This record gives sequence, C-alpha cells and structure tokens, in this order.
Amino acid sequence: MKERDTFSNKLGFMLACVGSAVGIGNLWMFPWRIGTFGGGAFLIPYIIFVVLLGYTGLVGEFSFGRWSKTGPIGSFQKVLKTRNKNTNIGQILGIIPVLGAFGIAIGYAVVVGWVIRFLAGSITGSIITSDNSGSYFGGIAGPFGSTIWHAIAMIIVVFIMCRGVSNGIEKANKIMMPAFFILFIILLIKVLTLENAMKGVEYLIIPRWSALANPKTWLYALGQAFFSLSLAGNGMLVYGSYLKNDVDIPSAAIKTAIFDLISAMLAAFVIIPAVFAFNMDPAAGPPLLFITLPEVFKQMPFGQVFAIIFFLSVLFAAITSIMNLLEPPIEALQHRFNISRKVTVIIVCTFAFIFGLPLEDGNKLGAWMDFVSIYAVPLGALLSAIFFFWIFGYENAKKQMEIGGKTLPRYFKFFSKYIFVGVTFIVFMLGIIFQGI
Repeated sequence: MKERDTFSNKLGFMLACVGSAVGIGNLWMFPWRIGTFGGGAFLIPYIIFVVLLGYTGLVGEFSFGRWSKTGPIGSFQKVLKTRNKNTNIGQILGIIPVLGAFGIAIGYAVVVGWVIRFLAGSITGSIITSDNSGSYFGGIAGPFGSTIWHAIAMIIVVFIMCRGVSNGIEKANKIMMPAFFILFIILLIKVLTLENAMKGVEYLIIPRWSALANPKTWLYALGQAFFSLSLAGNGMLVYGSYLKNDVDIPSAAIKTAIFDLISAMLAAFVIIPAVFAFNMDPAAGPPLLFITLPEVFKQMPFGQVFAIIFFLSVLFAAITSIMNLLEPPIEALQHRFNISRKVTVIIVCTFAFIFGLPLEDGNKLGAWMDFVSIYAVPLGALLSAIFFFWIFGYENAKKQMEIGGKTLPRYFKFFSKYIFVGVTFIVFMLGIIFQGI
C-alpha cells in the first residue's frame, strides 16, 4: 500500500483544523442560536464549554488518531487488540462516527450549494435587485431547487480532495482561512459604522439572564461547542492520523479552540449588529444567513460589494469544513480496500451528492441536520473518548498526548475521563429527550 500521506508542517495541520472548526456551524447556526437563546446569555455557557471541554476533546481525538494512524474504525479495532478483545466490535462501533461525518457532510453540501448560488447572485446583483429575499431563497430551497449549485459545490470539493492531504486539504486551508478572517474583519469594520449597530453589540455583551434558566440554552450551547469544534470522533481523529510526532498536540488544540471561538464571535459581531442596524429580528432562525442578511445588504451603501465579500468568505469556511467531514469515509474506504485516493474521493462525493438531492428541500434539510447533530455528533465523540481514555487506558493515552509536547497537568485526567465523557453522555441523552420539544 502507498505510504500514508501527512501534513507537511505544523502550520498546515493547524490551519486545516481551524478550517474544519470555522464553518457553517459558526456562520449559519451560531448567530441564530445567539438570537434565539438570550444574546450574551448564550455566550456564557458556550465559551465555558469551548474552553473546558473543547480543549480536552481535541487533544484526545488528535492523539488517538496519531497513535492509530487510521480513522475511527481502525482506531477502535486497534484499541481492542491491545486488550485482546474481539476487534469486530470495534469495527462495528467505528462505523458510527464515520457514518455520522458522512451524514453531516451530505447536509453541508446542500448548504454550500446555496452559498455558491448567493455568491453568484451577489456578483450579478440579482440578490440586491430582487424584491423579496425570502422568495429568492425559496426558489432554490425547494425540492431539487439547487441541483446545479449543489453539483458545483461537490466538484470543487472533489478537485481539492483528490490532490491529497498535503497538496489538497492543507494548501486549500492555507489560502482560504487567512482570506476568511481578512474578509470578515473588513465586514466587521463596515457593520460597526452603521447607525444603530451598537444596539446589536449591546445585545451580544449584555446577557438576558433569564435565558440561563432555560435548560435548552445550556444544551444548545454545549451542542454548538461540539459541533463547531468538529468533535464527533471522526474528522479531527482522522486529521490526527496524518500527524507527525513532532507536533505538540495540546498546543495545537488550544490554538484550534481559540480560533474557533474568534471566528464564532466574529460572525456574531458582524451578523447581529447588522440585523439590529436595519431593525430586523435576531431570532429569525436558520433563514438569518440567506434571507435576513441579503435584506441588510440591500439597504447598505455599496451593498453588492459587501454581499460578495460576505458570501465569498462563507464559501471559504464552508468548503474547509466539508472537507474535514468527508475525510473519514474517504480514509475508511481508501485504506480498507486499497483503492486510490482519487477513485475513493469520487465515489464518496458522488454518493454524498446523490443522497443530498432530496435534502435540497430546506425543511427536509433542517430535520436531517437536527437528526445527525443530536445523535451522530455526541455519540461519535462519546465512543472515541471511551475507547481512548477508558479502554486504551488513561496512562497509555497520556503518553500519546505528550509526544512532541509538554507534560499534561494532573487535572487533565479528571477532565478527560470523567467530565468530558460524562458531559458528552449527558448531551447525547438530553438531545434525545429534548428532540421535538
């Protein structure tokens, strides 16, 4: 078999991880959840969970992957082999996070198609001249309404991912991630000059304390932290499997969590103040990105220019995220059946496109994303954590986490084995309980 591809350097790895974290979860879901769950009140549990749990989970998944040199299926099998247990169980359980990643990628691909359509509409000016942004969005968010744009999204992803880890994923992130932050900072400067934008800033920094009494605020903040950091026992674990031993994983995890938090806050401080500046509803929900913001651009001086900047930056973030989600099934097929990477990428992306066609209906997409985020994300993270911190054993895990870095503090054992695993289990159970409520 061909030698396993790796990230060429530490910066490339970190940018790929940041690219995975900085995605639709931060730009589409985060602002409307802030608007729905108390503004600044939502930020309190979200920041706590990113800092306390995100760091622990990232260190675990990166290290697990680097030790096993494979994805979830092979990693779970390898752990059981060290304990002289039946590895078939690991193979079965390892399929869960792989399917979870694939399921999220299916939905993401549809959203990326929408983003490309809105970018094209920004360039032509059609979203600025349209009478109603809701009708404009409705034209593509219906049954098979964005097939062409959906296909274009997958073609872009195939082109990048066929080039491999170092020449494809890594190089794309080195361009897209700096570009994303630069473009969004430009938008932030512009938005904060708008009249009444400071009302949106106040909404973000002055909590509505009553929202903290709502259990859903904490549940969704925790789910958002897991979702935005790509903690699901799949993509980050696979990225870790492409790591060399000279990488300081705890340091890389801290940087990934910090940049994820910065990007989420950046998105919130662009979108929410813009919504307030034009007296719109910050709790508009999922349509916030595709319906509310185009209406804002219509009323802004040079609105078409800023619409182009906005949707281009969203596209960069979305593409880097979907690559992380598709890598687990690609890695699984490529290394289980010894298929070339190009063939594997084409197979996986083709099936992702086909399965995503019915989800071009916006209502079905929302239900699908709720399903995979409630079950697949926390369950995948939980399984990975149990296998690494418990079955493999904390002392063995600790040795792997400290390779290329400094000695972990004593409290890390308590946080990883008990707090992270326990809270992840609670998220999974509460997600089931609250589904549909």
